[in-house]
Amino acid sequence: MLKNILSQSWRRGAHVLREGHPAEAMYACSSQFHSGQVLRSARSFFGVEDFMDEDNSKPYTYKKEKRSKNPHKHISFKQRTIAHMEPFTLDVFISKRFVSASLTHRSTCRQVAVAGTNSKDVKAALTSRSDVPACLSVGWFLAERAKEADVYACTYTPRERDRFEGKIRAVVQSLIDNGIHVKLYLD
Repeated sequence: MLKNILSQSWRRGAHVLREGHPAEAMYACSSQFHSGQVLRSARSFFGVEDFMDEDNSKPYTYKKEKRSKNPHKHISFKQRTIAHMEPFTLDVFISKRFVSASLTHRSTCRQVAVAGTNSKDVKAALTSRSDVPACLSVGWFLAERAKEADVYACTYTPRERDRFEGKIRAVVQSLIDNGIHVKLYLD
């Protein structure tokens, strides 16, 4: 449909230009179609008319970002720079069957080091994959892999449903004992 509309408006413009009316040709080529209405504006940079979004501020080719509930909300300096000042975060996941932990770079969202009780090298050495000794071994493996990746500091914020005790504390304590500085953010 867009192709038909654009070709018709272009043909009308070329036809009017051949007759010697340049002002009408500019109008025919520069019109835009939005919700079935013709809008008068200049041609876009790309040579074809662009569809506009709801508030007619950006062409449809731009990615719409999430709108905040309060657009005038002040974002503090700490909120803007924390991802660069403390770039690595620790993520610990414990289920009934296995334990896994990873170090992730905040800015690039890439996992730097990963360890879990499902991996072959850890699975063979453990009697159980979800008890406290398994958590300690996961912390040890994660610390070794983090040192190989040249990461010696990270932050940890527990999930809302997790308490910092038991198995989670064992993983974090094992990281600290093996030379990784972990900064805890507890509420």
